[in-house]
Amino acid sequence: MTVQQEIIAKLGVKPTIDVDAEIERRVAFLKDYVMQAGASGLLIAISGGVDSAVATGLCKRATDELSKETGKEYITLGVFQPYGEQSDIAHSYAVAEAFALTHKVETNIQEAVDEIAIETEYAFKALGIHRHLSRGGKGNVKARTRMVVQYALAFDMNLLVVGTDHASEALTGFFTKWGDGAVDLTPLSTLNKRQVRQLARRLGVPAEIVDKAPTAGLWQGQTDEDELGVTYEDNSSYLEGKEIDPKAKEILEKHYKRTEHKRHGIPGI
Repeated sequence: MTVQQEIIAKLGVKPTIDVDAEIERRVAFLKDYVMQAGASGLLIAISGGVDSAVATGLCKRATDELSKETGKEYITLGVFQPYGEQSDIAHSYAVAEAFALTHKVETNIQEAVDEIAIETEYAFKALGIHRHLSRGGKGNVKARTRMVVQYALAFDMNLLVVGTDHASEALTGFFTKWGDGAVDLTPLSTLNKRQVRQLARRLGVPAEIVDKAPTAGLWQGQTDEDELGVTYEDNSSYLEGKEIDPKAKEILEKHYKRTEHKRHGIPGI
């Protein structure tokens, strides 16, 4: 078995999908988990990108079906989490409108993140290190602060926090372990980015969101593909077992090996 075949097997990606069947299966997964947990619904942070848009559509369908089937209200709470001003915040609101979310809220993380950065720099100074928190370090803080706010809301509202992790991100380790990677359930896992976009089109995600350049919003102008050095087209093709440019393949496999720890639980002894 090649490295590529091993990775595909571990991440569970299919070479092709039946879009309607995948939507139905993932909605059923969400419904079952909500019922098992005795939760009142689901919470999804809506970034304005295609991954969170698809997760929102699945969540809303799941909670609507549960409400209809049980006669009890189950909700999907959409949370918008800009850092200061978010240039594409309109896309987040467009997703909420597309799926008719009746429960939505905006929580700006800028002050909390900046205070954490200042305290970290005080700690550096106490250690004799005179420098600012790095750009990547602050991006990490943003991801974790967003999760803190999500879980603060979810705890008191008895909601489960839904993640947007999928196989194309798992391949490269492009998530913050126990930051944006620490959620209650991930309905997009085993899909690659191309397949996420297939679900998006079927669910009715606005076209400008489906086709926009993916970004984690870690800093101004940041895009996933620039940071990783490989396109999501090559990433998705790799996970479908196709041949891609050897250089792109090398980059992907290096990312996978280097970030193996992110795909594991917390180790013990």
